Parts: sequence; C-alpha cells; structure tokens
Amino acid sequence: MKQPGPEHPITISPEAQRVRIQFGGKTVADTTRALTLKEASYPAVYYVPRADADMSLLTRTAHSTHCPYKGDASYFTISGDGRAAENAVWSYETPFPAVAEIKDHLAFYPNKVDEIKVG
Repeated sequence: MKQPGPEHPITISPEAQRVRIQFGGKTVADTTRALTLKEASYPAVYYVPRADADMSLLTRTAHSTHCPYKGDASYFTISGDGRAAENAVWSYETPFPAVAEIKDHLAFYPNKVDEIKVG
C-alpha cells in the first residue's frame, strides 16, 4: 500500500453538481451525492453512490485490478437496449484508508457509456 503525497496526490471532494450516467437508453446512475476523485495527472473521476445507481443494469465480472494507492477494484458490465459494455464500471469495495470515502461508490469509464452528464 502506497500513501498519496506530493509525488502522487489524491484528493476526494463532494461534486457540487448533479451527475447522470446514460447507457443504452437508460439512466444507469443519477445523483447529487457524487464524489470527484483527482489523482496525480489523471483526468478527474466521478464516484457515484451505489444507492443512486440502477444495480439491475450491472453484472459483476471476474475482472479485477490493483491500485497501490486505492486497493483492489471489482468490475461490472452494463447492459441496456440490447447492448453491453464489458467492465465499464469499477468499484473499490474495500479501499485503502487514504481513500475510504469511495467505499460503496461506482466509477464509469467515459468511453464505455453513452454519456456522463454533469450539471
């Protein structure tokens, strides 16, 4: 486990605007409680509470990855309108203490969903 710091900063803050995720003609998530995670030089990522997502559209996959700063990520496929986006969603179900706020949240690859609308 690595700690965020000056050489690899991670900040998590409440997103002030509404965040909506669309896929296959369906709203996968709609929240005013998203978190914005900024990590080093990577693009900001919106983390949506699972309670604000339609989990019936998601199917857990066997895929997983490890981040030395955040922990182990689990993945989900989104299905809708006869389409599927494999491993389009990830979640740190047991995140490291430095990023504990993202527990019970989902993040979406922008290039695998139809739209991430903020505002």
